[in-house]
Amino acid sequence: QVQLEDSGGGLVQAGGSLKLSCAISGHIPTPNTVGWFRQAPGKNHKFVAGIGWAPDSTHYAHGVEGRARVSRDNAKRTASLQMNDLKPDDTAVYYCAMVRGRFVYEDVGSYEFWGQGTQVTVSS
Repeated sequence: QVQLEDSGGGLVQAGGSLKLSCAISGHIPTPNTVGWFRQAPGKNHKFVAGIGWAPDSTHYAHGVEGRARVSRDNAKRTASLQMNDLKPDDTAVYYCAMVRGRFVYEDVGSYEFWGQGTQVTVSS
């Protein structure tokens, strides 16, 4: 089993930045892909960004391109999502998730393991 622990959320003013972290432990499959999703109140999970097994294999959702940067450190078993120029519409619970394989998927159902989520609130 794989355990993912999200952290780094908080309250930030519009235009500010946050760095979310994902600590990964357990029987980690290799290769694997880490995805970041968010869920706003009353809405479904939406893909934000993902990083494949190769650190330069990244993919971003429309709307966060240029404001988000996803990274990973396989040796430290961590992944991160840096969000800049935050907007009130970015307010949501953010989750990291993992799927076996090398490729980034946008589909929520593709991911096997999930963190507990971390709240990001952006004030105007």
